[in-house]
Amino acid sequence: MRKPALILCFLFALSILPDAAARAKVDLVTLPSRESVQLTIYNSADLTLARDIRTLTMRKGDNRLQFAWSGTLIDPTSLEMLALGQAREIQLKSLQFPPRVQGLGIWNIDSGVAGKVPFEITYFTSGISWQAYYLATLTPGEDAMKLQGYVRVTNNSGEDYENAETRLVVGKINLLDRIADLARRNEPYGRPGPGFPEPLYGMAGDRVLEEAVPAMMAAKAELKRTRPKEIRKEGLSEYFLYSIEGTEDIANGWGKRLISFTAPEVPVKNVYRYEEERYGPATVRFLSFVNDRQHNMGTEPIPGGLVKVFRDTGEEGYLSYVGARETRYVPRGEEVDLNLGPSEEVSVKPVLMNYRTDNYEWKDDRITGWDEHRTFEVKVANYRPMPVKVEVRRNFPVKAWQLENTGDPGLYEKVDADTVQYTLDLPANGEKVITYDVTWHMGSRGSR
Repeated sequence: MRKPALILCFLFALSILPDAAARAKVDLVTLPSRESVQLTIYNSADLTLARDIRTLTMRKGDNRLQFAWSGTLIDPTSLEMLALGQAREIQLKSLQFPPRVQGLGIWNIDSGVAGKVPFEITYFTSGISWQAYYLATLTPGEDAMKLQGYVRVTNNSGEDYENAETRLVVGKINLLDRIADLARRNEPYGRPGPGFPEPLYGMAGDRVLEEAVPAMMAAKAELKRTRPKEIRKEGLSEYFLYSIEGTEDIANGWGKRLISFTAPEVPVKNVYRYEEERYGPATVRFLSFVNDRQHNMGTEPIPGGLVKVFRDTGEEGYLSYVGARETRYVPRGEEVDLNLGPSEEVSVKPVLMNYRTDNYEWKDDRITGWDEHRTFEVKVANYRPMPVKVEVRRNFPVKAWQLENTGDPGLYEKVDADTVQYTLDLPANGEKVITYDVTWHMGSRGSR
């Protein structure tokens, strides 16, 4: 693991000496390691809020804290410092950026106490991102699944974060400037260009965020709470904050997989759908589940990501691959409908058995309307060694039609003005045939 690029030093100005002597003689003390660090990652904006906790040994009187961020993507305009102990005795007087020195800031601190004081240093950085993905394992009977959620955090910020508590924000924010650009500019205390808004952080620099301010401040307040003992997911307006239990070393230049959640037995529904106009000539398999507590999920939304689905074959240690699909952000209480792609295990083959026309209408020696009669047989076959549910949709090119089913059509329903659906429960290695007669009223026959 590389050494952290972030360097902190403490300079004590001896208050018993005259000012000139104090400037000429200072004690340079290297700070102890971080006691803890928390990262709140706003993925959609390439933005991370870092909270760094360290205990500093204060001298009574003037103290100077040097903060260096060379080689990192830290935004110096976002630097803030807060005394977590003896707060009434400690005054942060200013944050200075020495001229002609890049990547360096100095805090001037007036302390009314001497001794160890915990401090919190917060800032925004770029280069840290996360991606959610999921592993679903169906039971042999395919009526339930074990769902495991993972998050991969990738760190290209230029800084190592040891024993970091990780929090993830789902939602979109808008930036006036990219954090990476702010971090790289030559004069962090200057403005990036004309017309830049008034400062948000006072002496610490320029405003970075526009529409995201309420969510960012809420996230920062959340970071000041005690570290959770379990995964926590909290709503922040239109954003959602996920806390991953425990801490991990997140080294620069590396990705780290973190476990988000595990739902051991989630009820699922399997259905094969056929609609030629939408899916083509093959059936498509769908896997459905509901994101709520009643179905053994949590009570909060889950981020979008790739879901890989396997099936437990019933033999110890053996899984069969079913399919994979990206899913969008799933609100709480909403049903997830995963399209696992075309399947050869269930087939639907419609065949036109008969066709004729009649009931012609004429105007000015031209046919303006007529009826078309069609008879279809739809063969539905299940090649799996277990029962399946199949939905067959038939679309018509007209709004005026009449349909009559013969035989056993299963559950028949009219979906909308030009679509009908048959829902069939097929036994293992079984098949059924749907037969129907449909009349289309064409032209003037359909306008009545």
